[in-house]
Amino acid sequence: MIWVGTAVVVVKTVILLLGSGITYIAYKAYRRTGASSLRTLGIGFGVITLGSLLAGVADQLLSVSLEMGVLINSVLVAIGFAIIMYSLYLERT
Repeated sequence: MIWVGTAVVVVKTVILLLGSGITYIAYKAYRRTGASSLRTLGIGFGVITLGSLLAGVADQLLSVSLEMGVLINSVLVAIGFAIIMYSLYLERT
């Protein structure tokens, strides 16, 4: 089952790279346009990316239980999605 640990690290790294890229692009768009909805969108993706990073660190370096790692990731993903939903609401108003 060593391959599962390696697969988790690889997938978390891909999520970190993609999430960071999306966050950076949203930030650049915000700087270019000044639209607060784009800033909030970037924050939402940043929180989701942070959740993935923290869950990976907790699993690999802090040796927390799988359940706790999933909980950390899930809470931050839920918060990130709420922020993204709010950013889309801002765009409509």
